[in-house]
Amino acid sequence: MKKILLLLAIATVLFAFQEQTKKERTYESQKVALHGGKVWTSSKVSKDGKPEQVSIVLDDATLNSVPKGQPSDHFSHANNLMIPVRSESGSPFQFVMVNWNSSGHEPDSIYGLPHFDFHFYTSAEADVMNYMDSVKLNKLPSSDYVPANHVAVHPLPMMGNHFIDVTSSELHGAKFTQTFIYGSYDSKVVFYEPMITLDFLKNIKNFERAIPQPAKFQQAGYYPTKLKVSRHDGVTEIILSGFEKQQAS
Repeated sequence: MKKILLLLAIATVLFAFQEQTKKERTYESQKVALHGGKVWTSSKVSKDGKPEQVSIVLDDATLNSVPKGQPSDHFSHANNLMIPVRSESGSPFQFVMVNWNSSGHEPDSIYGLPHFDFHFYTSAEADVMNYMDSVKLNKLPSSDYVPANHVAVHPLPMMGNHFIDVTSSELHGAKFTQTFIYGSYDSKVVFYEPMITLDFLKNIKNFERAIPQPAKFQQAGYYPTKLKVSRHDGVTEIILSGFEKQQAS
């Protein structure tokens, strides 16, 4: 009888453990200082292990303390962070490069407003720091691997080439608030980049848009289809979500 009771107790514990592991899980990186606030990444995974969202999180102190009007520098430590994405995320993203542009960047007539560049990289930070070869910076992926209407416009060392959507509203007379960019190096797509103004982040509570999708993917895995911005509980999240499984082709 004691053996039966012991087996039942063990089975109960195992069942409870299995149920616990099936719950949605959240994984966060360490919090990193940016001016007067903190920034970190957060990943949510479904009970089945599918990525639900990967986000960069900025607290209100960050948005209220970043300087404006200073010369922008893509490589200064004070305005640029490398924050890992937890490996448990189930997504292809390995880290997020956060760039604060206090006076925007070129072309100034369009992107000259204070804004953040959020580069979600599928490659490792050490690799990105070696993206220095000018030939590889300009070696583009096949057009099937970037969305339609996206044109390579700006290769930058230690970042990659930038593909901008020529149908974006800010390129047709509208004030720049947010846009979405793809990036490559050595013919491979290596980052997804929401680019968002400080004013938009401080004044929007909830925002959602579709992420333009390529016809093909170079590596199999789960890829996001939506960009969201959510302000709540003293933080702002820039979220990649709507992950769908893709095959390499």
